[in-house]
Amino acid sequence: MSEFENQDHEYVEPGGTTFDFRGYLFKVLNLWKFVLICIGAALIIAYLINVRKQNVYKLSSLINVESEQNPFFTANTSISFNWGGVSGKTGKVMTTVKTRTHNELVMDSLRYYIEYLREGKYRLEDIYKNAPFELQLDDSKSQIIGVPIGIKFLGKNKFELFVEFESTTIRTQCYGDKQKSTAKVEIGEFRKSYTFGQTINLPFFNGTIIERAGKDAVKDASYFFKFLNFDSVVNQYKVGMMISPYSGNASSVLQLSLAGNNKSKIVDYLNTTTAILSKTELQRKNLYATNTIKFIDSSLGAVNADLKDVTDEMNKFRKDNQMFDVTAEMNLITEKLRDFDLRKEEEETKLNYLNFLENYLRTKTDYTKIAAPTSVGITEGNIISSVGKIQALATERQSKEYTVQEGNVIFKDIDRQIDAEKNVLLETINTTKETIGINLNSVNGIISKLEANLSGLPEDQQQYLKIQRKLNMSQEAYNIYLTKRGEAAIVKAANVSDIATIDEAKDIGGGRIGPNHSLNYMMALMVGFFSPMFLIFMIFLLDNTIHGSDEVERLSNIPILGLIGKYNYKNNLVVFEKPKSAVAESFRSIRSSLQFLFKKQRKEEGLGRTLMITSSVSGEGKTFTSINIATVYALSGKKTILLGLDLRKPKIFGDFNITNDLGMVNYLIGESTLDEIRTVTHIDNLDVIPSGPVPPNPSELLMSDQLKTLIAELRQTYDMIVLDTPPLGLVTDALELTQYADATLFMVRLDYTKKGMLALINTKYRMGEVKNISFVLNFYKHKTNHNYGYGYGYGYGYGYGYGVYGNAYHEGDGKQPLWKRIKRFARERL
Repeated sequence: MSEFENQDHEYVEPGGTTFDFRGYLFKVLNLWKFVLICIGAALIIAYLINVRKQNVYKLSSLINVESEQNPFFTANTSISFNWGGVSGKTGKVMTTVKTRTHNELVMDSLRYYIEYLREGKYRLEDIYKNAPFELQLDDSKSQIIGVPIGIKFLGKNKFELFVEFESTTIRTQCYGDKQKSTAKVEIGEFRKSYTFGQTINLPFFNGTIIERAGKDAVKDASYFFKFLNFDSVVNQYKVGMMISPYSGNASSVLQLSLAGNNKSKIVDYLNTTTAILSKTELQRKNLYATNTIKFIDSSLGAVNADLKDVTDEMNKFRKDNQMFDVTAEMNLITEKLRDFDLRKEEEETKLNYLNFLENYLRTKTDYTKIAAPTSVGITEGNIISSVGKIQALATERQSKEYTVQEGNVIFKDIDRQIDAEKNVLLETINTTKETIGINLNSVNGIISKLEANLSGLPEDQQQYLKIQRKLNMSQEAYNIYLTKRGEAAIVKAANVSDIATIDEAKDIGGGRIGPNHSLNYMMALMVGFFSPMFLIFMIFLLDNTIHGSDEVERLSNIPILGLIGKYNYKNNLVVFEKPKSAVAESFRSIRSSLQFLFKKQRKEEGLGRTLMITSSVSGEGKTFTSINIATVYALSGKKTILLGLDLRKPKIFGDFNITNDLGMVNYLIGESTLDEIRTVTHIDNLDVIPSGPVPPNPSELLMSDQLKTLIAELRQTYDMIVLDTPPLGLVTDALELTQYADATLFMVRLDYTKKGMLALINTKYRMGEVKNISFVLNFYKHKTNHNYGYGYGYGYGYGYGYGVYGNAYHEGDGKQPLWKRIKRFARERL
């Protein structure tokens, strides 16, 4: 069934505004060069990033945290120490590595706040120990921070320092006390020569530069050194250092890892971190023994003083009195008194320690500095166990102070455990003191009885024995303390750190983790592809113009009568002056389609047909189509007249070389007759009536009876009457003319007409205000493979005689492009 037969049927609402995926796909295919350029640009950017960005390496080392047993700590050793468990130490080591204090110690050791640089292809490159020179700083003076200082080798033992200052004030830092300050310099370039080893004192540098052994300067290379903010560098490494339990092994094995741009720096930092961890852990481990030695030293000093006083007293007695013999019985009593005096001294020492410990627990909060109870001979298991537990809990609390905020429930739990254990220990101390008191009373009673046995001796002998007892007791106490101090010193000296290196950091090649070249290229490929796709999608989504016949079919049920291609020509008389052109053939196809339409209409014989041509807005080819459709009818032998009914914007007179002084307006207002306004053109069978002067009331004139009379009169005379009317979307004039039209052509200019304008004509078509209307698509361009943007999938023209013709049918319309002429010239010559 013909498309035109549907016009007499009920109007069917066109499809909704669903997304046209096929149209979007053809849009992308049409812009494939743009997509390809975007992908190429993205890949070039990725390449530049890959070659300019510094490589990032990641290396690691393994350490083991164990509770190492001291080789001199055996069952025969009288002093015992509680070193703590492994799990607590592991947590403390992991916390310590992430502290500022630890990393400051490492930074002071390695001096990474000094950068040795060399001019590279894209940047200043960090050469670390490969620099042919080395700095020896005066840490009591300040150095400039953040500004590279150049060094140029001038020959043997000489060099030149140079630096550019852009301000009179520079920032400096003293690496001795880490204090920051400012200094004054002169704006401009500083250059001065020095010899290696010479002391340099400048506002921005204080120190000595020496040659590094085994490293020679590269010829014509530029070297630099730069000082960095100490705190910033420490924070950088503190954040970058990673520590975690080594997977697949016991929790006591930890893995240290660090990422950076210089592998030698990473290796040194990891190994130095391990060394300092081991050193600080050994110092912490020896703290208990050190406190015990201090306690024994303080007691040993008092005993030594007593021993000196008693010795002096004995010497004085012997000097003042004659020597005498001591009986065997007196010697036996003296030996017994000596034993009991020693027991009394031991009990009093224990009692003094317990009083000291009790006072310490009640007045101090740092329980990590308690001396070992066994240092004074206390073997009470509850006291030793409680002291060990309190020290372990205190150490755990101290280790968590770096990572847990004060007031946290963890601290509250530890403090609760310490208080509970401390209360138990205080009760045990009181009980032990009572026991020691009982022992002392018993010993004192025995001593009193033995002393009573000596009361019958002469006074000088009693005096001698008393001094001898004091001397023996002081000497024995001194020997005991000296022995225990020696044991503690041996234990301390034989201690080894609980942190041992399993696998030290080493550069064995590889280790690069960035930049990921493959990923960068993949990301560039994705960005380069999806960015233009998204841009095209947004343009396509926001584009409200009509690009092809499929959009017209989707937005309206009004049939498409034909297509008119884009054709650049000097005037609108294309059909007449270029009859063999494709555009001329398009108008013949439209004429054939109109003939089919007119045959279906029942009209009185002998009356001419009227064809109204309109559009939505100006510039869509309405006048061009009117002139050429009239021409094509005239050339077919039909007597045709073209009426200029666009009274607001007259145009058709210029192409026929006539004036617009007289026209439709003059006739409608009664000033002129039909013969006076009608012009016979140079085209056979074609007459033209221009619009005439622009009137103030065009709508009223077109509604007048004169126009009705004129149309009726022209039907008697002409076979075809073509009405060039105003745009239907802008003014209502065209609606007044539809009553005279046997058929209406609505011009749609591709890539120009808005989609919303079709809604307007759909409404008027649905309401019956326009009838027998068809679309004509203007500015059609045919493309091989796809027609999107110019009417892809068109299915009407071929059925009515329209086709796309080859170049053989086209008339030449000017010079060929330059590249075609060059190609043809080369082919003819070769």
